Amino acid sequence: MRTFTNFLIYGANGYTGELIAREAIKRGLEPILGGRSQTKIEPLAKELGLRFRTFSLEDKKSLEYTLKEVDLVLHCAGPFSQTAEQMVNGCLNVGTHYLDITGEISVFEAMSARDEEAKKAGIMIMPGVGFDVVPSDCLALHLKNRLPEATHLSLAFHGLGGISHGTQKTMTMNIGSGGAIRKDGQIVSVPAAYKSREIDFGEEKKTATTIPWGDVSTAYYSTGIPNIEVYTVVPEKQLTLLKMSRYLGWLLKTEPVQNFLMKQIPEGGPDANARKNGKTYLWGQVIDNKGNRLEARQICPEGYTTTYLTALKIIEKILDGSYETGFQTPAKAYGADLILEIEGVVRENIGKRVSAN
Repeated sequence: MRTFTNFLIYGANGYTGELIAREAIKRGLEPILGGRSQTKIEPLAKELGLRFRTFSLEDKKSLEYTLKEVDLVLHCAGPFSQTAEQMVNGCLNVGTHYLDITGEISVFEAMSARDEEAKKAGIMIMPGVGFDVVPSDCLALHLKNRLPEATHLSLAFHGLGGISHGTQKTMTMNIGSGGAIRKDGQIVSVPAAYKSREIDFGEEKKTATTIPWGDVSTAYYSTGIPNIEVYTVVPEKQLTLLKMSRYLGWLLKTEPVQNFLMKQIPEGGPDANARKNGKTYLWGQVIDNKGNRLEARQICPEGYTTTYLTALKIIEKILDGSYETGFQTPAKAYGADLILEIEGVVRENIGKRVSAN
């Protein structure tokens, strides 16, 4: 395997991209910063003493010219349902590894379909190298390893706190689209917030509701478990809106309403103090056909802090020559204990194997 020496952060002027770029510098890494706007990218690059490139993803020539300069791209410019395909196409054409920080089911499914292309190109495609995919993916595989015959997996997270402009934009685009679970190996559409349950996150119990999060896709590829549901804790007002969207989804997806909602989204994300002091809580449960069930909990740093830590951890592994070609998920490529390499992460098994028989 080759040892890689440089990489590109595309969308480095965005909230999460900038966090990753600043942390990369602290680690002695020197990424190239990329994005659409020179007026946004250049000041950050000059401040950090880094090279930069500005180009649109529609500009295939400039995109591929830049990708030829690097061995790895971390794509941070969402919504990824609109941008990932162009970036991946470029990576496949020139032989550059692809990572991103998406949480969108449609993107994971589209990337999984390009597994053979990636293998032929000799590259790894790994979407979702941030929160919550890396922590939850590792938790899912950890539980699968403990109960190999598991047929049902439930995952939940809580404590995300503030949400960045980009994440809110993606969520707004998908409002009114309903929910999703995996049933018998297939992703199935369900009503928004169609199921709720009380979950013990350790420090407190919370009522969580189902959401169409990326783990519905990724956990299946990491564990092979055919039935998957993902939950999160939703404020009462937001839960009411989700339930209303079952009936008003058609209206919420119209262009005038989307434009109005997009204008209400504030720039930025959680401040440094919130990132430093925040925590995220995860819970998972597996069940097999005999009624055996196992649970585990996990505590991680604040969501965006976890994202830049896990993204850079995976980048460093690739720079050291550790990667698998084709479509990969974090836990599939690097194991269930990948998340334990992140400072501040604690994982706890709950109880013992319990059988209904």
